[in-house]
Amino acid sequence: MAAKTDAKEAPAPPPEPAAAPPAAPASPGLKAWIPAIVVVLLAPTLSWAVAEFVLLPRLQAKLAAGPGEAHAAAPAPSSGHAPSGHGKESAGNAVDTFEFTNVVVNLSGTMGTRYLKCSFVITGAEPGIKATFDGRKAQLTDVTLNVLSSLTLADLEEPGAKNVLRERLVATYNQTLGRRVAEQVYFSDFVVQ
Repeated sequence: MAAKTDAKEAPAPPPEPAAAPPAAPASPGLKAWIPAIVVVLLAPTLSWAVAEFVLLPRLQAKLAAGPGEAHAAAPAPSSGHAPSGHGKESAGNAVDTFEFTNVVVNLSGTMGTRYLKCSFVITGAEPGIKATFDGRKAQLTDVTLNVLSSLTLADLEEPGAKNVLRERLVATYNQTLGRRVAEQVYFSDFVVQ
């Protein structure tokens, strides 16, 4: 009987409580939104910093050392000289020039829907550019049209596009003529339509 009494006297284990629901996090959506909030707040700041401290200084350095500086020592037409003249003299300085006026070409890759219209003056590296260009006008006009019509709209939208175009024209003229005749190109009209 002692065994029975011992079994009666032993307290029964407490009943296990029903499974309590797990404690819900304070705000489950907030943890998921933290990366998005950080990105939204930091993206504009980082974009500005990269543009201000990386891209703009590189662009400014490129423009400062651009192809236009190679001809910085080239004599510019004096203020009394009209660039539209051919081989005129001004204040005792002979400036020999040749002018292409109203050159119109379709831009490459636009299927004839966009065009470039320009006029420009070419200064000579040696006296006699007018006579040289007049003597080979048909060939030099064709070369000019080839250079200009090979341009795309994207080429013309690049920073310093006119300087690159100047260099290409001068190099093409000198290569076609077989000697250094052209020195600089000055645009008097440049319209992309």
